[in-house]
Amino acid sequence: MRGITVTLYEKTQVGLDPANVPVFDEIPVQVENVLVAPETTVQLTSGVDLRGGEADYILGIPKGDTHVWDDSKIEFFGQTFRSFGVPTQGIDDLIPLDWNMKVKVKRIE
Repeated sequence: MRGITVTLYEKTQVGLDPANVPVFDEIPVQVENVLVAPETTVQLTSGVDLRGGEADYILGIPKGDTHVWDDSKIEFFGQTFRSFGVPTQGIDDLIPLDWNMKVKVKRIE
């Protein structure tokens, strides 16, 4: 089993605005071997974003990945998504295969 390559937009602070609020740029990074699974009916009840909307997909993130997936823009399948909620991560040695973190995403316009 092998995942796909997705584009994760990492946020990098580039300065402060006149009100001292941080200003960020989003730098695209290719992340390989990410599993993409559609949200199931059972998962939909727990995959609701409090700002409205439901998760479209759950991403399986490879073990050893150090990227920040919280509230991030992600592209795959020719569409753009935003992660929401807290990514859930397990203990590498207790999880079989190559993935140990789940990230919920919903499609954005």
